[in-house]
Amino acid sequence: MNDQTASQRASLRHDYEDHLRRQRGLSERTIGHCWRFADRFLDFRFGRDDIDLAAISPTDIVAFLQKLTASKAPYRDKTPPTHLRNFFRYLFRCGLTKANLALSIPSIAHRYNARLPRHLSPEQVEAVLTEVRADKRSGARNYAMALLLARLGLRAHEVIAIRLEDIDWRAGELMVRGKGKSHDRVPIPPDVGEAITSYLRDRVSDARHLFVTERAPRRPFKDSQVLNVVLREAFARAGVKPPAPYVGSHVLRHSLATQLVRKGASLEEVGNMLRHRSRASTLIYARLDVESLRSIAQPWPVAGGAQ
Repeated sequence: MNDQTASQRASLRHDYEDHLRRQRGLSERTIGHCWRFADRFLDFRFGRDDIDLAAISPTDIVAFLQKLTASKAPYRDKTPPTHLRNFFRYLFRCGLTKANLALSIPSIAHRYNARLPRHLSPEQVEAVLTEVRADKRSGARNYAMALLLARLGLRAHEVIAIRLEDIDWRAGELMVRGKGKSHDRVPIPPDVGEAITSYLRDRVSDARHLFVTERAPRRPFKDSQVLNVVLREAFARAGVKPPAPYVGSHVLRHSLATQLVRKGASLEEVGNMLRHRSRASTLIYARLDVESLRSIAQPWPVAGGAQ
């Protein structure tokens, strides 16, 4: 990539990110994802050559998405079409493309929803939590973070975003900074409260974020990958086989929802617990309610009519 091409792309990135920040009000995390897919598309379409935005066609976009989804199976990420639509709407609005190419972007088929949510049994969850707590160096901090995942179903990025002022000790509530800049207040279970206070007794930092690094200058985490690392190591020490090759923090969230359903919680209650904005996000757990599904199942057709 020559200097002119690099400068052109840097200018495009600056203007696009500024638009997302000022006009759309998106978070820095989302802005980063939006540019990441735009940048990957530009690499796919132009490589190291000069960027000619007017030359982009719907066929180019479809080919890019086909290559993206064929890279691994099943492809779980639902966001590429959304991020690309944002990018091409911006280009059209600025007059950089003749047509609104966002209208030509297809959705990605998500066949992975056909399987049950991958989860752990209650015994496995407790075994993993025990190993997290046993870490002599960072056990108190990591245990508090893991309990927030396991007991409240928080997302990893919600855990590391917690600030000291988000905890209302008198009311026993925690304010969760969720998706789309939404704020929800949730009750703090006793064991979670005890874990947080145990961590705070030895916490040394002037940062307002609750969870900080162990090493000086003890600042907030840059991203939520620390939780994936903590859980992966705890799985290995506990001898628990992960339900999926990739060990992510969402497994504790799925495990909580699974246990709620099996104990008789309604899908509405599960959705409220997980703070889903869309009921469709909760419907994946309907497959776990075997008795309810059995009540609406149709008889198996046999010769001479259904019996």
